[in-house]
Amino acid sequence: MSHPVLVRAEKLIRVGDIVGAEAALASLVDSDGDGALVVALDDFAAKDLLAILRDFDSSKESVVSLLVLPEQFARAIVLERRYGDASHERLRAIVNSVIFRADSDPGEFIEAIGAVDGGCDALADYLCDRGEIVEHFFKTGTFGFFDDIDEAAADLNDDERLDELSDPEANRPFLSHSEVSDQDWMELTWLLRYEHPEIFRDVLLILRARARAEEPQLASDETANRANEQRRPPGEPEEESAL
Repeated sequence: MSHPVLVRAEKLIRVGDIVGAEAALASLVDSDGDGALVVALDDFAAKDLLAILRDFDSSKESVVSLLVLPEQFARAIVLERRYGDASHERLRAIVNSVIFRADSDPGEFIEAIGAVDGGCDALADYLCDRGEIVEHFFKTGTFGFFDDIDEAAADLNDDERLDELSDPEANRPFLSHSEVSDQDWMELTWLLRYEHPEIFRDVLLILRARARAEEPQLASDETANRANEQRRPPGEPEEESAL
């Protein structure tokens, strides 16, 4: 890293001044134009780029979010797991603010994320609390559990459905893009399935593997809850929290 602006931004991030770091990068745009920042970000550490992206989302716009390239973004986003945000709310905010920004091509970002090591895991994190709905969408072509479904896929087994993802003639939308255009998880899931089916397949399989891994713990928790219910004397209410 040799550009003085990058050096200054890195030092500011080290002391926790993310706003100051973003302002330093923005100053490069003011002095040398958008292209100068785009080029400079190639030499900016992915972890530092992520620090700025995490602090500036759709509610607090940054010139960095507006200009970051797909490959630069992908390298940064896979590091989000280091923050240990179990809800992944910040991840979703970052992804939505960048890939659905004005005049952006979400497909370029999706391809870049899917191509980088850990990218599909990051997308699975983004959809972690939508696993059942993603599975339903895969099987029926709809997001609503009570909606009309794609009857063409109703009689297929799981292997056949997975194979059809790579067949453009078979993997045709039941819902149009405009029907799911929420610039959020629903639109991203639709784009994955119909425009990036191989990435969608990988993300779906990751979500399934995680769900299977959680089953023993869920069963153990259920058994423990039943045991507690059996130990409680009949008619005795649950202990109220002191809080």
